Amino acid sequence: MPELAIAGVVERLRAAGCVFAEEEAELLTAAARGPAELDAMVRRRVSGLPLEHVVGWAGFAGLRIEVDPGVFVPRRRTEFLMGRAVALARPGAVCVDLCCGSGAAGAVLLASVPGAEVHASDIEPAAVRCARRNLEPRGGRVYEGDLFEPLPEALRGRIEVLVANVPYVPSEDVALLPPEARDHEPLVALDGGADGLEVLRRVAAEAADWLAPGGHLLVETSERQADRAVAAVTAHGLSARILEDEELYATVLVATRPLLVSGSGLAPRAGQA
Repeated sequence: MPELAIAGVVERLRAAGCVFAEEEAELLTAAARGPAELDAMVRRRVSGLPLEHVVGWAGFAGLRIEVDPGVFVPRRRTEFLMGRAVALARPGAVCVDLCCGSGAAGAVLLASVPGAEVHASDIEPAAVRCARRNLEPRGGRVYEGDLFEPLPEALRGRIEVLVANVPYVPSEDVALLPPEARDHEPLVALDGGADGLEVLRRVAAEAADWLAPGGHLLVETSERQADRAVAAVTAHGLSARILEDEELYATVLVATRPLLVSGSGLAPRAGQA
C-alpha cells in the first residue's frame, strides 16, 4: 500500500480519536485486499467498531484469535491470568474455560500445556461459534450453555485448571465503559450484577464439585473487588489468594480445592496414581 494512502488512514483514525492510529493503520492496510476494502474497513473503525472486529482477529499471548462482531474481545491484561493458569497446569491436565467468549484462554492452554484436555463453554451462541473455530482445530471441545450446565458430567471432580473469565463490571458502571465495549460487545460478557460479583458467586458455588483435589479456579477481578471475591470463594470451601500485575493493571484470584486426606495420606491429583 502506498505510503500516501497509509498516511491518509492514520489521519482519519486520529481524527476519530484512535490513540494508536499508526499501529491500527498498519493492521488495517495489511488486512485489506485493496483500496476499496481498506476504505470500508477504516469507515467501520471510525464509526466505533472495535479494531479486532474490523480485522477479524485479536493478538493474545502470542496467538492470533479469531473474533467475530458481537463477540467479547480478549484483553491484554488477561494474559497475566493465563500465565498463572499455564504455570499451574501439568502436562495432560484437564482444563476448562468458562465464559469462554472467543476461546482465547482455551487456545492458550492448548498451545502451552503439552497434552492438555481442554473444554470450554459460553451462553452466547455467537461466542460459541467463534470459540469452536479457535479451539476445535487445536483439539479442544466447546459447549453452548450457562456456566457448568453444558459440560460433560464425566468432568465433575476432574478439572485441574478452571479458568472463568466472568463478567465483573457492576451493572451501574457498564454505561461508563468505552463505547467499543459498551456498544459492540454482548452485555452478558460485561455486566457482573449489582456489585460485579454475581457470576463469580455462581461459579464459586459449584466449583468445588467440579475441581479435582488440589485443582485451581482462576478468575480475573478488580483491585477494589478483591476482598469480596476472596470471601465469595472461601465461603464454598476453597482457599484463595490474590495476584497482581501493575504493568498490565491486572488482578487475579486463584482459588484452590484442598487436597483430600485419606488413611494413607494425601489423595492423588486427578490423572495420577
